[in-house]
Amino acid sequence: MRDVAIIGVGQTVVGEHWDSSLRMLATEAVYLAMEDAGLEQVDALYVGNAYGGTVSSQTQLGALIADYAGLNTIEAYTTEAAEASGGAALRTAYLAVASGAVETALVVGVEKSTDMLASARVQARNVSLDADYETAHGATLTALAALLMRRYMHEYSIDLNAFEGFSINAHANGGTNEKAMFHNSIKPGRFAKAPMVSDPVNLFDSAPDGDGAAAVILTSLNRSADMVPQPVRITGSAAATDTLTLHDRSDLLYLKAANISAHKAYARAGIQASDVDLFELHDAFTVLSAMTLEATGFAERGEGWKLAQSGAIGLGGSLPISTFGGLKARGNPAGASGVYQAVEACLQLRGKAGKNQVANAKTALIQNLGGLGSSAFTHILQV
Repeated sequence: MRDVAIIGVGQTVVGEHWDSSLRMLATEAVYLAMEDAGLEQVDALYVGNAYGGTVSSQTQLGALIADYAGLNTIEAYTTEAAEASGGAALRTAYLAVASGAVETALVVGVEKSTDMLASARVQARNVSLDADYETAHGATLTALAALLMRRYMHEYSIDLNAFEGFSINAHANGGTNEKAMFHNSIKPGRFAKAPMVSDPVNLFDSAPDGDGAAAVILTSLNRSADMVPQPVRITGSAAATDTLTLHDRSDLLYLKAANISAHKAYARAGIQASDVDLFELHDAFTVLSAMTLEATGFAERGEGWKLAQSGAIGLGGSLPISTFGGLKARGNPAGASGVYQAVEACLQLRGKAGKNQVANAKTALIQNLGGLGSSAFTHILQV
């Protein structure tokens, strides 16, 4: 297999884009990435999208976006893995380029959540859960995350305040990210007082739905050196799955797919967790942040939350996470989130992160989860 590098990145602001459609948002990110790479054409387009069919009444996004972006006739299609669709699209492109089947691949993640409101949006996004055994009985993603969080708190004898460091950090970083949905800070002690969404998950604990698109362009490492001054290598890529439903898991508090995909990616890159300089993780809920840190080798079981309390996850800490605000403050454009992670990691490794820069960043870990860890896509980026 060939070595692969990212040569171009682009992203839109995450927010409520009432005047933009899926194709318009995607094309904006595509043009930015192609300009960054100095390209006018690519060989293939892989789209990450989770809810185009149910929220925007639009599928066939590969053909739609390729046509609108002036890339008609190229290979183009959508990958779907719920909220991990962006990570799935990135892995698809990586494999295509690494195999030699494609020379230059464009990945775009795009989502339009504001086309629906309130309960209609919740219902539209419930398609990522088990239709027979979860949604048929009234379960939602937030409600299931609440069950998971309550069990975590019970097993490890902690209260809600233990998780506040994750949200404080995300909003501190989002405040200096011009592409973020929210720029407000969260003061210590305010987290547990936020309005409840599904007890114990509250408004400050869960990531907000947002519209947005992000794009990256991949090619072989050999070609990249002649194309751009700062190619970012993808040295590790892996994917894994766990049971779709929580009640089928033998260990409720262990993110098996996150663990397996991370350690496969480490092995592929020839690194250990201790070599990682920053981690863009899937912080859709703070309990997922804690459990992800445990599953990927940065904390012992039941102690992931301690990294947030100690300050280790800040921009100047030993393991910066959510360095541009993460899903929590940058916003969660669902199927596009994994591509935003890749863009943000590239900016860090290029030294172009501005006020969000992690000093001397050479190795970045990004992980995109579908549902509550049912799907996991992990990539290691290095310079």
